[in-house]
Amino acid sequence: MTGAYLQGLALGLGLIVAIGAQNAFVLRQGLKREHVGSVVLLCAVCDAVLIAAGVFGMAQALGDRPGVARVLALLGAAFLAWYGWRAWSRVWRPEALQASGTGPAAGRGAVLAQAAAFTLLNPHVYLDTVLLVGSIGAQQPAALRGGFVAGACTASALWFSLLGFGARWLAPWFAHPRAWQWLDALIGTTMWVLAALMLRQAVAGL
Repeated sequence: MTGAYLQGLALGLGLIVAIGAQNAFVLRQGLKREHVGSVVLLCAVCDAVLIAAGVFGMAQALGDRPGVARVLALLGAAFLAWYGWRAWSRVWRPEALQASGTGPAAGRGAVLAQAAAFTLLNPHVYLDTVLLVGSIGAQQPAALRGGFVAGACTASALWFSLLGFGARWLAPWFAHPRAWQWLDALIGTTMWVLAALMLRQAVAGL
């Protein structure tokens, strides 16, 4: 059981520690200190559900439905392109944010809706958690699959917690408008690159 847990932990960390739309959003919320706990919890729970679904039988079902993956790619590309435009629009209107937050804070529901969109409208989330982690975990003996799932879910929870709550240490630096310009430029560029890749993936499947 310990070996399966560690294997799931290592695989989860290897997949999730990368610059992406979801990570960029969690980082920004951590820096703004807006509903960080709720965002971290939602992202970790979504990952846990997808990982468990993949390991316990959903990987094959999704793999047999390329049309579903194509639709998800198109929806994800549209959402990421829109969010990238929003990030670049903030580059030209930078505002310094203190650790406690300035200006009207976004509502919890709106923030969680965006977090859910970044998580569930990204086809790569399904490819990583459902197909890749699912197919590897499914190769474990039945008695060890629970440990593998627990390890992968632990990796997800640890990373999102570090990204969300650890971002507070950067808050003094982000009190300067130029720092937010750089962050939003990075986020906007990342969103557009990912959107282009997803669009190409969807078009290639037609």
